[in-house]
Amino acid sequence: MAASVVDIDHAVDLRSPASGDTAASTTSIDDLPADVLALVLRRLDGASLAALGSASSAFHALASDPATWRALCLATWPSLHAHDAVDLLHHPRALFADAFPFPAASSSTPSTPTSTCLPTRLVSAVDLHHGDLCIMSRVIETDAASPWFLGSPFRIDALVQEGFTAPPPTSTPTPTTTTSAPPPLMMTPSDLSLSWILIDPRTGRAVNASTRRPVAVDRKWLTGDAVARFTLVLGGGDGGGIALDTCVTCDERYGHVREVTLCVEGADGGGVSGREGLAAVAAAMAGPRRLGEEEEEARRRYGEFVKGKRARKEWKARREGLLDLCCSGVGAAAFVSFLVMLMFR
Repeated sequence: MAASVVDIDHAVDLRSPASGDTAASTTSIDDLPADVLALVLRRLDGASLAALGSASSAFHALASDPATWRALCLATWPSLHAHDAVDLLHHPRALFADAFPFPAASSSTPSTPTSTCLPTRLVSAVDLHHGDLCIMSRVIETDAASPWFLGSPFRIDALVQEGFTAPPPTSTPTPTTTTSAPPPLMMTPSDLSLSWILIDPRTGRAVNASTRRPVAVDRKWLTGDAVARFTLVLGGGDGGGIALDTCVTCDERYGHVREVTLCVEGADGGGVSGREGLAAVAAAMAGPRRLGEEEEEARRRYGEFVKGKRARKEWKARREGLLDLCCSGVGAAAFVSFLVMLMFR
């Protein structure tokens, strides 16, 4: 578990008796060897490590150590251990600063995106946990320059249909236990946690594309599968903007995960094309970040997004109904006029 700056200060504030009866000597954190301090700093979380780096020049040098930030990135996102993701850790501190905080709610799609500013390749680092158990870590590469991706609805699949059954937590067998297969994990969707990072290898920029805890848990009426949504809403207000809709579909009875997908959804409830979705991702990568996790704020914005989407859908249905009524009225009037004209001929 990550320590904090206060914990470290308390741990190194050691008092030992001196030669006098009442005298005491104090060992400060500055008296520790640099290699010991480096090991201690690796137990800090990102925010505490960055704060400690601002305390003094000596701490700044230690807190800027790429190996420390690399270890922090690997501990936060185990999927980056994959051999094809090693190149993404050339600047681990910048990667952590981009990917750990949520993008600001003001991040939105540029009005006129150009092909030159859009990522040509996206790398997704996906880590799915159930409680303290990591049940999936995967890196997915997406060719974002292909005409098929740009013209189709934005969608990235980390896991499709074949799924997997989450194993139970491992335990040390006792001499009296049998070697039968352990039962699958009984999964609770609300206990799932997800990290989905989108990285542009060309620029090195990254963005957090999902909340860490579900903002909602829906259920498919046909199969009964639970759908945990880790949705981030960007841009707009009053239910507007777009949503990075990350979903985990699972059968909670048998601990079976069927799908893990990322889509981009518009304010009207329709899908967003790959080009428009890339523009939204690029804007979020270049935009500001929010301080703190603000999971409650993410749930509130998602609730407003769903409410606004439902209101737009109802307004569209009323408008179409009114249009159909007008067309029916015009048609009936034309038919009556035609009958009257025939009668008076």
